[in-house]
Amino acid sequence: MKRISHLLLLTLFLYVSLFPVETFSQASTKTDTKETSQKFAAALFYIENFYVDSTKAPKLVETAIVNMLKELDPHSAYLSKEEIDAANEPLEGSFDGIGVTFQLHKDTILIISPVPGGPSEKLGIQAGDKIIKIDGEEAFGSKVNNKFVMDRLRGKKGSIVNVSIFRTGRKDLIDYAIVRDKIPINSIDATFMLPGKIGYIKLNRFSKTSMEEFQASMAQLKTEGMEGLILDLRGNSGGYLNTAVELSDEFLDAGKMIVYTEGLNSPRQEFKATQKGVFEKGKLIVLINEASASASEIVSGAVQDWDRGLVLGRRSFGKGLVQRPFQLPDGSVIRLTSARYYTPTGRSIQRPYDDGVESYYKDLYERHRRGELVHADSIHFPDSLKYTTPAKRVVFGGGGIMPDVFVAWDSTQFTDYYSNLIRKGVFNRFSLEYTNNNRGRLKKTYPKASDFKTKFEVDEKLIAAFLEMAKEEKVEFNEEEFGKSEIIIKYQIKALIARNMWDMSAYYEIMNEIDETLLRAIEILNKEDIFSYLKLP
Repeated sequence: MKRISHLLLLTLFLYVSLFPVETFSQASTKTDTKETSQKFAAALFYIENFYVDSTKAPKLVETAIVNMLKELDPHSAYLSKEEIDAANEPLEGSFDGIGVTFQLHKDTILIISPVPGGPSEKLGIQAGDKIIKIDGEEAFGSKVNNKFVMDRLRGKKGSIVNVSIFRTGRKDLIDYAIVRDKIPINSIDATFMLPGKIGYIKLNRFSKTSMEEFQASMAQLKTEGMEGLILDLRGNSGGYLNTAVELSDEFLDAGKMIVYTEGLNSPRQEFKATQKGVFEKGKLIVLINEASASASEIVSGAVQDWDRGLVLGRRSFGKGLVQRPFQLPDGSVIRLTSARYYTPTGRSIQRPYDDGVESYYKDLYERHRRGELVHADSIHFPDSLKYTTPAKRVVFGGGGIMPDVFVAWDSTQFTDYYSNLIRKGVFNRFSLEYTNNNRGRLKKTYPKASDFKTKFEVDEKLIAAFLEMAKEEKVEFNEEEFGKSEIIIKYQIKALIARNMWDMSAYYEIMNEIDETLLRAIEILNKEDIFSYLKLP
């Protein structure tokens, strides 16, 4: 019979005994840490030595840890070494690879766009190209999935991968020897000017490179005459705390509290603004929605609490728990919640999770069911959760950041027909094929993205071709739903062609023309005093 080694038992005892200072109160007398750790190790010993069938101790321990953490809160978690690397990559700001964005279309690797400045773009690889072979191996068919692609295209900087590409209009495959390099993961999707000397920045995550990117975006906008700023944090699920603090510091005067953290075993830690700040004056609006979380809520909460600007959109997610990583002997990590985030007025960002993890993650569904996404008056806050800013404005606690100006979600245009077009990849495929077949003509007719934005039209002929492709992809036409979604369908087609021709900024410049939240923000920023919009007493 397979027996657990004395070394494993010793490791378990040592590990659990070494770290109680980080996870349990020293003042507590209710929990005997030694007795508890012995109990766990004894149970594992008996299972391993007396259970009827063979067992795998590492797997049992891993399962026990995972389920133990589930009993604590929704964000404490166990991560294997591989999961840690995958989770951290978007926040680190780069990875080694060939530099393409792709999707799997009919078991084929379809390139959505090469990363600007990356090795693929430098070799002339284009949006719409299809990778057919990788190092001589066929790269299509049922065996191809995301892992297949990642395993073969990513690799150490300086190494070479050979790919064979099919390009529309070319009879033979095109062979490329691509030297892998560091590929940046940009955290800013778009930077451009709006009417009324208003700058716009869309930040998708708070990563190591975010502040460097932000400074570059601000420098660009200032040279273009920016006086007011819209910071778009919608859909931004967070990232590094220090990046959120640094970004908030750009807007606040020195000495002002940005956020503080506190927990039973974690003394209060305060983060305050410093002397630096590239936009401490000037009109500011932050956009948030139900998918804005964590670091996004720190920034929007600080801006709101100090009356530095207005927050527009819908109530944010409500993720205000601080996770501290603790490494286990095999390289895996426990991310243990150790404190809560509080805004300058003392509001807890975290929404309640008393009813369990499953209920917690159904909250967005419940918000939709209650009508919160379309009616601000469906949200009720008790008096105990009302806080006052220096300007005597009332702000609300209880989970998430409630915007100063609520903008309802327009669900009417998001029909099942529109959703099916997205799900089946019709938009991407059509825009890529159209761009590839007309790239030369488009570039000649519209030399700049601004020319394309103002002059290009999605006409009846183009829509007919799009609907024909949708039919090929077995998306059943629904006349009534098409009528409701027609405007957003046309804008989506145009914006995706612009992205294929230029970049993501071009995409957002077009899509933002029908963005009700952004249009409201522009309207408010064009007022003499943005706070007068709230009709304060």
